[in-house]
Amino acid sequence: MAHQFFFNPYILDNLPAPNKGFDVVQDISEPRLRMYVTSRGIKTFFVRKRIGGHDRRIIIGNYPDVDIEQARGRVSEVLMRAAEKPKVRRSKITMGRLTDMYLAARVRRSEDGMVKLRRGIERHLVGLRDKYVSDISYDDVCAVIENIPGPAIARRMQELVQSIFKYAIETGYAKENPVAKMERVVQHRRVRPLTKSGIVRLIAAINAEPSPVLRAAFLMLIYGFAPKSQVFSMRWSDLDFNHYMWGARPLSDAAVVLLQDLPQDGNWVFSVRGRMKLTDPRASWHRVAAAAGIPNLTMDDVHKFMMRHLVWASAPEDLRANMNDLVDEINSLNI
Repeated sequence: MAHQFFFNPYILDNLPAPNKGFDVVQDISEPRLRMYVTSRGIKTFFVRKRIGGHDRRIIIGNYPDVDIEQARGRVSEVLMRAAEKPKVRRSKITMGRLTDMYLAARVRRSEDGMVKLRRGIERHLVGLRDKYVSDISYDDVCAVIENIPGPAIARRMQELVQSIFKYAIETGYAKENPVAKMERVVQHRRVRPLTKSGIVRLIAAINAEPSPVLRAAFLMLIYGFAPKSQVFSMRWSDLDFNHYMWGARPLSDAAVVLLQDLPQDGNWVFSVRGRMKLTDPRASWHRVAAAAGIPNLTMDDVHKFMMRHLVWASAPEDLRANMNDLVDEINSLNI
């Protein structure tokens, strides 16, 4: 049950963020109005409505972009609009046009992420793009999904098409969802091989790496709590050793010590071949992973492992303390 109180700016401004996940609070003045409070401190007004046998959460907006009185005033309107049955439009629309509308209305990604998504749509869903949505059948969708190489991509495209058709029904361009009849593509998820004992062996193997640049870069994958693309693109100008910060993120003590021992004689922290930045040293990484006894380990596995065991905190000081605790725990296993 959500914690109930009278919403006012002073209380909402000072609501504590949970350590992980999100909390839900409810307004006493307008009991239908609720708010999500995430572990990153984001506060979002929403209402609940049972539609078609399913409990739906309808977002009103983020606080304080939407103030309390505006949120209360929108509750009835939002619930009334959600209860309306979509009117089926007489004009037809192509799948390509509807997809563009769906991406603009429902998908929130970075610019690079949106480019990647559109590239995947153009490559894998081209067989549906020029068809009218109302004319697309179950067999049409099956034929397209079955021709997508790789179960992981096929599963994602299937889920995307299903979401697009849900949007088509909501906006009145379709009466039914042909993807709802399909069996979900079976996806064999990769089991990440890294454990705490494995990361101890990995650190020992990295310390034996003869190249000081690669040795530091590989250790930064562990101590920096960041993916390889961000680690290899580190600039000295982004680092603030006085406040233990890397841009907007805190640095662990181990990362600070590691970075301060490197020569600061260029733009990039990890530079090779005449001060060019390090890109993707796969051959060297495979050698290190094999020496650690984990030959199928990827650099992405390291980042996933560290973030999975890190206790998230919204305050930089608390997050930095949690980083140090995890690094100390790993180092203690090697004693």
